[in-house]
Amino acid sequence: MEIPSIPLNTGAALPIFGLGTWQVKDDKELKTALRTALDAGYKLIDTAHIYKNEHIIGEVLHEYISTGKLKREEIFITTKLPLVAHAPEDVEKCVNGQLEALKLDYIDLYLIHCPCPCKHQEGSWFPLADDDGKLVFDTETTHIDTWKELEKLFHAGKLRALGVSRFSARQLEELYDLADVKPANIQVECHIYWQQENLRRLCGKLGVSLTAFAPLGSPGRKASRPDGNWPDGNPLLDPLVLTLAKKYRKSQAQILIRFLTQNGISVIPKSVNPQRIVENISSSDFELSEEDMHALEDKGKTRIKLFNLDFAIGHPLYPEED
Repeated sequence: MEIPSIPLNTGAALPIFGLGTWQVKDDKELKTALRTALDAGYKLIDTAHIYKNEHIIGEVLHEYISTGKLKREEIFITTKLPLVAHAPEDVEKCVNGQLEALKLDYIDLYLIHCPCPCKHQEGSWFPLADDDGKLVFDTETTHIDTWKELEKLFHAGKLRALGVSRFSARQLEELYDLADVKPANIQVECHIYWQQENLRRLCGKLGVSLTAFAPLGSPGRKASRPDGNWPDGNPLLDPLVLTLAKKYRKSQAQILIRFLTQNGISVIPKSVNPQRIVENISSSDFELSEEDMHALEDKGKTRIKLFNLDFAIGHPLYPEED
C-alpha cells in the first residue's frame, strides 16, 4: 500500500503513517509486529533510546536490508535523545550507541525526546535520583546547548533531520529562532481530545511538520508507570467515534487515524496485534466528510491531556502550555 508523505524542510519526505514501538520490549513480540508492519507496507518506524528496543528493531532492519527485502532508503527511522543525555559531552556518545543498536549508518529523524534535561548515574544512562526517588534535574544545560551538538551530527551525515518532542509552542519557536539547522518536526500528544491548535498554527508558520503520538489515546499508557498521574479519557470509546466507525464501516482506530492524517498530521499508533497493524495502515483508503471532520474538531473543546509529564513538574524547562 502506498503511504502518502509530508515534506520536511530538509527536502526529505516523512511518511504520514508509521508504527510506534513504545512499551514494546519483548523480543519475539516486537519482531513479529515489525515484520508484519514492513510486509504490509509501513515505511516509518518510531522508537527512542528510553524504549530500550532499538537493538531489536536493528536486528529486523538488518534482516530485511541484508536480504534485499528492503532498501535502506525505503524505510524512515525516527528515534530520540533521552533526557539524561542533553549535556553536550553526552550527545554524540548516546547517538553513536543508538546507531550501533539500530545497525544503521544514519537516522532519518532525530528528536530531543523531552525538554527537561536530567542527570544520569556515572557510567550509565540510568537517571540519577535523589533520596526521595525524584529525578535530579540538569539546570545548567539549555536546549540550544544540546541542539548545537545535534547540528554537528547533522552536518556529519549521521542525523538526516532534527526535531523535538513534547516541547511547547513557545519552546519550539525559541529554539527555531536560535538554531542554524531549523527543527524539521515536532512530536507531541495529539488526538481528538487534545488537538494542539496553537502549536499546529505555529508549525504551519515555521514550516515544521507535526507527528502525533497517542493518536488513539494510548489506552495502555498507565502500565508504563502505574503510580503516575494519568488523566482519564479514551478517544476509542467516544460516542461520536463509535457512530462514525459504523457509518464508514471502519474501526474506531481508523477513524481517529484518518482524522489526523486528513489534517496533514503524521501518526505513529502502537500495536503488536498483527490484525490491527494491517487494519491501521488501511486507514488511508477512505475520506471523512467535511461535516464529520468538523464534528471531530468540536471534540477538541473537551481538552483532555492524557500525558502530563508529571515526573518533570518543577523543572525550570517544564513545557507550560500556551
